[in-house]
Amino acid sequence: MTTTVSAILLTLSVMILPTLNPKMNPEKLKEQIKAELAKQKGTFGIAFKNIQTGEEILINERINFHAASTMKTPVLIEAYKQAEAGKFNIDQPILVKNEFKSIVDGSLYSLDAGDDSDSLLYTKVGTKLPIYDLLYLMIIKSSNLATNIIIDLVGAQNANKTMRELGAHDIQVLRGVEDSKAFQKGMNNTTTAYDQMLIFEAMATGKIVNKKSSDAMIKILLDQAFNDKIPAQLPKNVKVAHKTGWIKGINHDAGIVYLPDGRKYVLVLLSKEMTDDKAGVAAMANVSKMVYDYFVGS
Repeated sequence: MTTTVSAILLTLSVMILPTLNPKMNPEKLKEQIKAELAKQKGTFGIAFKNIQTGEEILINERINFHAASTMKTPVLIEAYKQAEAGKFNIDQPILVKNEFKSIVDGSLYSLDAGDDSDSLLYTKVGTKLPIYDLLYLMIIKSSNLATNIIIDLVGAQNANKTMRELGAHDIQVLRGVEDSKAFQKGMNNTTTAYDQMLIFEAMATGKIVNKKSSDAMIKILLDQAFNDKIPAQLPKNVKVAHKTGWIKGINHDAGIVYLPDGRKYVLVLLSKEMTDDKAGVAAMANVSKMVYDYFVGS
């Protein structure tokens, strides 16, 4: 009798457990993501990579998007690369200025504090701050002024060259922010979901410059102030080192997601041509949660 009962219980557990903890097929997740994003007007690029297994889920990964402020990650990388090469010390003071040259004709232009997500730095114009402080503001507050100062320091063309060395062939860092003459001529910074995935994977595995520099950049990215997409619906004990970007009709987020158990993955969410930014951002946050649930269950 006991043997019979045990056999029955074992059979039931085999039948029930897969239902309680189903392992989703990656193709099914891909279709669910597409269905979620199809509710929105716009074009989306998605890239996921499991750092442990190498598994990827890619949607429109090679489509070009206006980079918005995701271009600041390549600039951050270039700064740490040049610092490691001895061109400057990351803590070295640098002049805070608000005068830059257009890449079109070299004419001067300035940024408006009212159009920047960080206006406090404008009160420091004419003084000196450590390069690290400007890098930090460039990432966590997405400071346009800090970005342009750093681009003048490291050179956009050098950031581009470094992207190619990392295998990111479609990221284009052409210029600083608010170069209206360049914008009018269509000379914009661009990116793809695939290239963003590549650079964050390299950073997550300590392969950008070296592990020390990669870890230093990750530490900055973990302090990101804008968290309405990738981290929005994730548990509080899940950490995200990421960089956002947005202009009208465009919203991006890209970075590394760290679970408490030490596992990690890269997720990139890009969008353009959105007619409802708020709904689009909510959909991207939903996709992030879907990817997280899949990763945890895999």
